[in-house]
Amino acid sequence: MAIEYTPARWWNPEDNNFVRCRLCPKRCRIAPDKRGYCGVRKNIGGKLFSLVYGYPAAMHNDPIEKKPLYHFLPGTRIFSIGTLGCNLGCVFCQNDSLSAYGPLENASPRYFSPAEIVDLALRHNCRSIAYTYNEPAVFAEYAADTAKLARQAGLKNVFVTNGFITREAADEIYPFIDAANFDMKGFSEDFYISMCKGTFAPVLESIRFFHSLPGKHLELTNLVIPGKNDSAELVDQYLDWVEQHLGFEIPLHFSAFHPAFEFRSAPPTPPETLYRIAAHAQQRGFKYIHLGNIR
Repeated sequence: MAIEYTPARWWNPEDNNFVRCRLCPKRCRIAPDKRGYCGVRKNIGGKLFSLVYGYPAAMHNDPIEKKPLYHFLPGTRIFSIGTLGCNLGCVFCQNDSLSAYGPLENASPRYFSPAEIVDLALRHNCRSIAYTYNEPAVFAEYAADTAKLARQAGLKNVFVTNGFITREAADEIYPFIDAANFDMKGFSEDFYISMCKGTFAPVLESIRFFHSLPGKHLELTNLVIPGKNDSAELVDQYLDWVEQHLGFEIPLHFSAFHPAFEFRSAPPTPPETLYRIAAHAQQRGFKYIHLGNIR
């Protein structure tokens, strides 16, 4: 079956059939017949198209705690979808089979409309839909259309995201998202540039913006990498920011790193490191601390 691509949103035409994507802070200028950094948005004839709208690469019926969300609809099931592609280039990616995108043929050969995703969630007795596995911003059109229908059907919507999205796109998408877990990679610009091929400030802005919207539930996850983002100084800078901008009630998840993808020079995170961070955060007054990926 031939794949049909869907017109993208959040872009402008430029001279010589180039297009400018406005979905994420990279704001790729894309030449004809080329893709943006994410690998799944393509300039075809001077117009931008999503290559993954309707073609999930992963669909699962999960416990909501797996997202991880521990304080939103606990004990319920969540229907999770993800596509290919990512707008960051984390050398330590724990899910590179999707984020590094590879051939688009790895996605589902069958088209699943937003209405079909909602129907699947209802038939699997799920209370919510998660846009997850890879970065949902890169399939924002698909996520937004599905989320609108899900809300009409009485389902909640969840983003599991790196937060690397423009305010313009977030303005249209975040109002339909009920809960989110933002992945805080490391609390410094240097970390984002050297380890993630991105920038730090837009992530902080996205988290603040989502938290400012009424009725939203927010949790944060930090993958702790030995020698890279596990210093007491960086951890305290992170906790300082959360305390100042979000408060002590925000659930914080700290996860152990295990060598993966292109970054294998650091050892797995010792459990003692996570226990130390958790004890320190609790001592500072944070109420909900969760540790993950400890083996």
